[in-house]
Amino acid sequence: MVDAPDTAEGWYALHEFRTVDWDAWRDAPERERERAIEEAVEFLDARESLAWSSEGDSAVFSTLGHESDLLFVHFRPTMDALDRIERAFEGTAFAAFTERSYSYVSVTEVSGYVNDDYFEDPESVDAGLRRYIEGKLTPSIPEDTYVCFYPMSKRRGPEHNWYELDFEERAELMAGHGDVGRDYGGKISQVIASSVGLDDWEWGVTLFGNDPADIKDIVYEMRFDEATSKYGEFGSFYVGRRFPPSDLDAFMAGDPVPAPEEEGHHGHDHGHGESEHRAENGRPDDADEDGEASLRDELADLDVYAGKPHGEDVYAVGLYSEADVDELEDEVADLAESFDHYDTHVGTDVYAPVDGDGSAAVVSLWETQSAADTAAGFLTDLPGVTSKVADADDGWGTMGMFYTVKPEYRDDFVEKFDAVGDALAGQDGHRETRLLNDVDDENAFFIDSSWESRDAAMTFFRSDAFRDTVQWGRDVLADRPRHVFLA
Repeated sequence: MVDAPDTAEGWYALHEFRTVDWDAWRDAPERERERAIEEAVEFLDARESLAWSSEGDSAVFSTLGHESDLLFVHFRPTMDALDRIERAFEGTAFAAFTERSYSYVSVTEVSGYVNDDYFEDPESVDAGLRRYIEGKLTPSIPEDTYVCFYPMSKRRGPEHNWYELDFEERAELMAGHGDVGRDYGGKISQVIASSVGLDDWEWGVTLFGNDPADIKDIVYEMRFDEATSKYGEFGSFYVGRRFPPSDLDAFMAGDPVPAPEEEGHHGHDHGHGESEHRAENGRPDDADEDGEASLRDELADLDVYAGKPHGEDVYAVGLYSEADVDELEDEVADLAESFDHYDTHVGTDVYAPVDGDGSAAVVSLWETQSAADTAAGFLTDLPGVTSKVADADDGWGTMGMFYTVKPEYRDDFVEKFDAVGDALAGQDGHRETRLLNDVDDENAFFIDSSWESRDAAMTFFRSDAFRDTVQWGRDVLADRPRHVFLA
């Protein structure tokens, strides 16, 4: 018997497709329709408000074609929670105007194809890869505009039977399949959930993106991959566009969704269909009083540029690697070339320690948080990855600080860092601060700093020593530094 790969299961997923009884809706009294909309919006808002907790995520989409009108997507830690959601919706007045046309139940899964060591001893797997794996098990719904869902199975035909291949051959095919997906990093996010024993097919695949052509392209290109061309079987495809629950009235009226601001629907992030309870920084307004936005404001008051003010949104993800720098640079160059296809990519570079002591870092800068999060999954596949930059599970990882120095001041900058490093060594709450140099540009630097707590770091940022350093830097830097919170 061929060995089955180990699997780990995470959150359960429900994709529920609904058609609207438009005749009944048109014939219903206005008061009844208003109550139906009210109850549905309250129901959907309550589900989406979980998005920034550890209890799951939900979203609503307008679907195209004859199969359905609406798609509700729910991720929850237990199947019982999905059962309650399904029944709770049926209790709304709005449900009476709809009928379920299709649904799909699955559970997020990672298998030994990703990393077999994870199933033997999870703690032995480097922290970055472990976080990537666990992120696949507890997914959030990206803020992208479009969704595509389809079920699939692996073929068990007389000529090509996936389940008769040995593990090594299956793992090699899946690795090649992943290589195709990497070319779409930053444009497409996906959630793969197993439905073996739960629904009619073996997996449910959900793709998210801001351009439906990207969704078409990735599915088309993967048709030529051997794992698909020989062994893939597919069900129906469903496509939808996200909108905030508060725009359900616009949807039912046949108006554009998300509703344009000029039509009186304010407070939405119309590019992504975000509902108005989310603030500019992508979190709920009250999610974290000491969150990233307030920290940036505080740093700005100290005249410390923190990336996002002045019209620039920059997000970063970084990993340390013990691989040979030349080997690492070759791998990153290929990855960066793929990333460059996406408008949200700012740059991805390798940085080596200036003093030659310690691991190199790979840092990728993006214009959106979701793109940085997606890139993190691809970066973990790089050789020799050991940890995440600014990883502070029991402390506080500060910003990544990116500097480009005027060539004539390069040596002065390194000396200044050494002096600041000596001062930091005696600073309460300071753990480590590292200076690394872009391997392709000797005048470009990256600083990673970690602290026992945010308060300890802010004490330093408020200090005269730091202010003097910032002032000194105005003369030696070639452009404005980027102080970016690391994803």
